[in-house]
Amino acid sequence: MRKEFSTSWKASRKPNKQRKYRHAAPLHIKKNFVHAHLAKDLRKKYKKRAVSLRKGDKVKVMIGNFKKHEGKIERIDLKKSRAFVAGVEKTKKDGSKRMVPINPSNLMIIELNMEDKKRQTILERK
Repeated sequence: MRKEFSTSWKASRKPNKQRKYRHAAPLHIKKNFVHAHLAKDLRKKYKKRAVSLRKGDKVKVMIGNFKKHEGKIERIDLKKSRAFVAGVEKTKKDGSKRMVPINPSNLMIIELNMEDKKRQTILERK
């Protein structure tokens, strides 16, 4: 089995090959896996269904134990393709709190962080 990442890989029905592709992908490709759906009003405004997550975006958790919880994105882990939302925490036995990683596909963007000029140009492009 080859260890290096193949850019010419098209698709496979085998789940193990799909998992291998996502796991072995370099960071510049893994950033594409960290996209989330937009809320309906943002969809109409920007004419896009989904955009990449950024630190500072306000999101709503759609699936899981923290369903319907809203908060800002504190951190994004590109290597594991996970997002950390403020307020989504589990309490450990010793009383300390730990942030729970959430899959970006389980999030919906409610409010975008528009501080970055590059992001503004990407969203306003037709």
